[in-house]
Amino acid sequence: MGMLANANGVKNKKKILIVDDSALMRRVMCDIINSDERFQVVEQAFDGEAAYALLKQNQYDGVVLDVNMPKINGIQLLRILQKDKIRVRIMMASTDTREGASVTMEALDLGAIDFIEKPANIVYLKGDEFKKKFLDILQAVVTSRQTNISSLPVIPRQKQEENTKKLVSLVRKSAPVVGGQKLVALACSTGGPKALQSVIPRLPAELAAPVLIVQHMPKGFTQSLAERLDSLSPMKVKEAAEGDVLENGTIYISMGGKHMNVVTKAGKSTITYTDEPPREGVKPCANYMYESLKTSNYSQIVCVVLTGMGADGTKGIVNLETVKKIHVIAQNEETSTVYGMPKAIAATGLVNQVVALDDVAQEIIMNVGVR
Repeated sequence: MGMLANANGVKNKKKILIVDDSALMRRVMCDIINSDERFQVVEQAFDGEAAYALLKQNQYDGVVLDVNMPKINGIQLLRILQKDKIRVRIMMASTDTREGASVTMEALDLGAIDFIEKPANIVYLKGDEFKKKFLDILQAVVTSRQTNISSLPVIPRQKQEENTKKLVSLVRKSAPVVGGQKLVALACSTGGPKALQSVIPRLPAELAAPVLIVQHMPKGFTQSLAERLDSLSPMKVKEAAEGDVLENGTIYISMGGKHMNVVTKAGKSTITYTDEPPREGVKPCANYMYESLKTSNYSQIVCVVLTGMGADGTKGIVNLETVKKIHVIAQNEETSTVYGMPKAIAATGLVNQVVALDDVAQEIIMNVGVR
């Protein structure tokens, strides 16, 4: 059946199911998970068919799921679980190939909460850095408010577009020109890729500001995220490249594995990257983005903090507020997959609005204006 025996001694520990056809990966992940007192691997499966049989019969606090497997692969399993309305919190184990990154975006669309990049280097795979990253992501997944079956209402795309057009018309009539140069700077982590699909497609091409996004992702995955959002959005969405000059109506997603900054060159706001070590345990780190805006030409920065573990963005926004006019929008707890980053910025007292995910785009438009 493709199943391996249960583990004992799981009282008060989060019960984890590992699904992977590689014996090496199963062993490494099992060792990592069982080394932490918060978790216990209670079952293993080496194909999607066996995993489905287990998930129909048992409840798990979290599932670590491979993509490429015999019989039923990870993507097929995610679709079956949605169809059968089997609720589970899923962490994908993904490769950083071009195809792997695209499949990971599809997995996140299908309800996976987050993913870990499978390293090709066996030494790194068994090292402390990978172990910490793995356990941090697993903890965020098993404690997330959401499962693969979203409890949030889904608004049809046509209805979204109609609502955005009405709002643009209203903003034009009430405030056709918003004074000064404005910029939107958004930070998100766990649950971010799915959350961005509720925000970015609702922003109009006429938005009177560029949008910067730092989504915590490793190198190789942000290009696929940008392409996915671009296909859904009136605004142009791209992975920010070194030397890009910021333009209104364009969304720039930070490249994974580097820190995105904004500098002024020949009077123009320009993207540049630094290769400094991770900060707040992440790379890219939103704090670098926010702090770089202190010397920018923008008169007001609309800072948006969405779902994510940790507190990235808070220190950067606090520093930015000392020299710039800012307006801070934070996602509320009820609609956050992980209420970490929005909670941290809310605790500073700098937040102007705490809103549900579906209202974030509207508040951005109202505060920035349209051309």
